[in-house]
Amino acid sequence: MPPPSVGQRARIDIRAVAMSPSQRWTEPRLVVDAARLWSGGAATAVVAALVAVVGVLIGEGALGLDMAVPPLLPVGGSFAVSYAITAAVLALAATGLAHLLVLTAPRPSSFFAWIVGLATVVGVVLPLTIGDSIGGSVATAVVDLVIGLCILSLVSSVLSRTTRVAMP
Repeated sequence: MPPPSVGQRARIDIRAVAMSPSQRWTEPRLVVDAARLWSGGAATAVVAALVAVVGVLIGEGALGLDMAVPPLLPVGGSFAVSYAITAAVLALAATGLAHLLVLTAPRPSSFFAWIVGLATVVGVVLPLTIGDSIGGSVATAVVDLVIGLCILSLVSSVLSRTTRVAMP
């Protein structure tokens, strides 16, 4: 509402005056549809795993690079399987983080984006410090970047569709 002009009375919102200061400045509470959030997280895990597999197929198969091996979960019999399972687990961990932030943080999407964004930066820089060949290290860094962006964008969009402001 614009400020009153000269000679005009100011309107006072009676509801705002009747509220205590803590009621006026509290953030609205968010409610999450957990089933839809986690089904979206599971779908994100599948996409992230497929990104890892495609990245290994392109990097090692098509380009013939010896990709740097980042810290992966010790499962599966091959680099591609370990990479895919690790990407899927990271997507599920990001979903859990998003769920926790919705329940506890004042601006869950902002904190989620920063946390996943910085974790993605770590995933991009790490292969550049441990790889033997620059080509293989860059290929792994690119795959890590695409996985991180995939998780960030998909879980963020799922989060926006599965949360709503609680009615008082």
